[in-house]
Amino acid sequence: MQEHPEPALVERLRHDLDAAGYTVDGLEAAWGPVAAAALGRDDPVPALAELDRRPATAVRILGRLLVLGDPVPGAALAEALPTLGLEGAERLGLIRRDGELVAPAADLRPFALADEHGVASWWIVSDLGELALGGELPEEHVLGAGAASSTLAGLTLPAAGSVLDLGTGSGVQALQAARTADRVVGTDVSPRALGYARLNAALNGAELDLRLGSLYEPVAGERFDRIVSNPPFVITPRRVGVPEYTYRDGGLPGDGLVEAVVRGARDHLAPRGVAQLLGNWEVHGDEVAARERVLGWADGLDVWVVQRDLLDPAEYAETWVRDGGAQPGGRRWRELVRLWLDDLADRGVTAIGAGYVTLRAPAAGERPTLRRFEHLAGPVSGVGRALAVGLAGHDAQAALGDDALAAQRLRVAPDVTEHRHYWPGAADPTVLELRQGDGFTRTRRVDTATAAIVGACDGELPLGDLAAAVARLLDADPEAVLRAALPETRELLVEGFLLP
Repeated sequence: MQEHPEPALVERLRHDLDAAGYTVDGLEAAWGPVAAAALGRDDPVPALAELDRRPATAVRILGRLLVLGDPVPGAALAEALPTLGLEGAERLGLIRRDGELVAPAADLRPFALADEHGVASWWIVSDLGELALGGELPEEHVLGAGAASSTLAGLTLPAAGSVLDLGTGSGVQALQAARTADRVVGTDVSPRALGYARLNAALNGAELDLRLGSLYEPVAGERFDRIVSNPPFVITPRRVGVPEYTYRDGGLPGDGLVEAVVRGARDHLAPRGVAQLLGNWEVHGDEVAARERVLGWADGLDVWVVQRDLLDPAEYAETWVRDGGAQPGGRRWRELVRLWLDDLADRGVTAIGAGYVTLRAPAAGERPTLRRFEHLAGPVSGVGRALAVGLAGHDAQAALGDDALAAQRLRVAPDVTEHRHYWPGAADPTVLELRQGDGFTRTRRVDTATAAIVGACDGELPLGDLAAAVARLLDADPEAVLRAALPETRELLVEGFLLP
């Protein structure tokens, strides 16, 4: 792999990939939906079987070599890359020649996503994965676009102004940010990762400022409107025999790497700037204490932590030993799982939380007002939109006293539905629930008065008038109904059930 890829070679590669139809849809069509689904389970056999049965088109040759890691005849690849040629592919670090066959030296695959800015697609070059290697990954492995990349891309707020991609790896998040940002800086401790990021930036026509160094060191004294990070957050035993993968292990004990990313954001966010990252954090018996510890890392910032999983030590160890390529049940598997379990036990870790963190710097002269940690394990969609709505809802209610909030005209969000549950034969419901159909898909139990007030929120009448009308219908004290509704309304605004 060239440290600084030759522009002429990159241009030829781009031309050939375009001509071959080397896209997400093109590859799925090349081997069919059944094989594509199997690849999602890390099973390449159906795709290889389909390729053996179908004509060897350019997209199928490239997919076999660069995604599945299966060698192809040099003559076939030369036809699939007519402008770049075998020599050019070799100089870019994509292949190695072995007689008449060509083997992959890197993974190159299309990656696409859709958001409020439209559909975007890129080609991402990275190190060969477990499918191609057939075993454990090398410790300097550079990851391509995976599930975590899609998760982080889906939850980030729209990039504007200047963006820092902390721990950029192969540059996936930096490419995403470059769609709308004025300036994107990517940092990484791995020279190898930055080499791939440079190639990906050139291949996809993006302007990225890529810098070598650990965490915030390459941007000392600089501030950004957005910080995004998929850091090496895995809690890895610091023990002999445990691989230290650069892409997932930051070299610090426990969850120290995530703590360092969160704490450092305060000194690198512009006023009202937002940082978002994926992370893992330890629980030492008391979950409430663990939550307070994580929130405490964000001193001086608004903080919103969404915990998506809470894994026991065995689940966590098995997940990351498998991620490194060790075969479940084998000798190496058992050895590594035991090392992880011993390390977690020695430090009193009873569970590991996993999820995402949103941080926001207050405006000049203001203080943070948001401090939230919640466990949301259900299905999600449009998380970035949900976070944006939640931040706006929080800001709207935090700026208002109770009298001012009672004067607000609110709207119920369009994805909210009301569900009623009855005992058989009962005239009145025993449980009332508000449910979201989008975002975090929360379900919130409410009382009759709150359900009625929410149902009447169409932006026409102030909250106080709605509470008074509901009180009359229920033959209740209007002041008591309003007093009960105000704290509920604040929470419903933050959660996105109600819109300001």
